[in-house]
Amino acid sequence: MNRMPKILPAAALVAVLLVAPARAQESDAVVTQLNQQLVALDANPDTATLAAYERLQARQALETLANARSSQYDVARYVAERRVQVAEVAARTEAMHRQIDRLERTRSELIVEASRRDAAEARAEAERLRIQARIQAEEAARLRAQATNSAEAMEDIESALKDIGGAEAARLKAARAREAELARQEAELLRQAEEASDD
Repeated sequence: MNRMPKILPAAALVAVLLVAPARAQESDAVVTQLNQQLVALDANPDTATLAAYERLQARQALETLANARSSQYDVARYVAERRVQVAEVAARTEAMHRQIDRLERTRSELIVEASRRDAAEARAEAERLRIQARIQAEEAARLRAQATNSAEAMEDIESALKDIGGAEAARLKAARAREAELARQEAELLRQAEEASDD
């Protein structure tokens, strides 16, 4: 009866001694795996310089895990895994924000370039319209001058026609006056001839 209590502590001690190396191997494997995740962050040029504080916390948690006693192992492992995960998420989030900022800058530059191009096209169009308006104004002035010259020419023609008409009218009037005079003289001669024949 008295031998059973002595056997139980001895069996527990053997179990602890058998479990301890297995737990140490597991701890080393977990630390190695988590450390590799941090090394991958360092090696990636997109995340190498990001989330420095979170990575420092993850390394400290890994150090704590590597030195943890078996009674603290589960808590230390949980903390280390969460710290590494937080470091990865923080680094990727920051990298994504930087990429978004770059895309926003590129977009802004493209908008500015498009505005400049639109402004240049608008200036070119305004210049084209200005030249077109000047040409139309010059053409209108030429047509106006031509119309003025034509009007003056018409006035000259009308004046000449009036002069010609006046001269013709004067000649016609003179011809009618001469015709009337000749008719009067003819009538006078006929009358005289009749009087002479009566005598």
